[in-house]
Amino acid sequence: MNIAIVLSGGTGSRMGLDVPKQYIEVGGKPIIIYSMSVLELNSNIDAIQIVADEEWTSEIKSWCDKYEVASKIRGYSNPGANRQLSIYNALRDIKKYAKDNDVVIVHDAARPLVTMGLIDRSLDELPGYDGVIPVIPMKDTVYLSHTGDTIDSLLNRQEIFAGQAPETFVFGKYLAANQALVDSGEIEKINGSTEPAIKAGMKMHMIDGDERNFKITTKSDLARFMEMVKR
Repeated sequence: MNIAIVLSGGTGSRMGLDVPKQYIEVGGKPIIIYSMSVLELNSNIDAIQIVADEEWTSEIKSWCDKYEVASKIRGYSNPGANRQLSIYNALRDIKKYAKDNDVVIVHDAARPLVTMGLIDRSLDELPGYDGVIPVIPMKDTVYLSHTGDTIDSLLNRQEIFAGQAPETFVFGKYLAANQALVDSGEIEKINGSTEPAIKAGMKMHMIDGDERNFKITTKSDLARFMEMVKR
């Protein structure tokens, strides 16, 4: 079974909005529906677990019914204090219906331009590994600065990659990796979904990402997405 976790618990605080960015209407529908539509139509996705604040779940259910993307939803999970705790909450809920050798695919509702092809490649290239992450190579010169004020060293950009989503993992191993961080109290320090897997020694495979598959984090990101939808 391949289960998608859709992270939709963000508050939009970094954008200074009253409505979380993933619920803003663009092109006649909420942003969350864009990625939900791809997951719904992808034949490799068997189930969807949505992480969202309770005050939004009835609205999400209504949108999913309206846009006919609700058939694979298995449940809703509560957001945690940070992104990784939100994922952990979803993993614990998924454990009620998933097996250890099933696959979880972690995606952000605020990353609306994910493609069928990227999801399919993530799953196709998983055998032989414990997880798959799409990445974008660095094009610009990259510097290391401990202060953000002066340059300490020059990094080799050929060895630096930016991670994207969806991030794909063998369910049982990934749950155990997150549980270990919860038990040690380290999970609140985690910033990226793949960090727990790396800390646990899981074998992660990098594949080519997609530059169009950006995450809406700032107002300029939102403006960029709006322009792309208009085309």
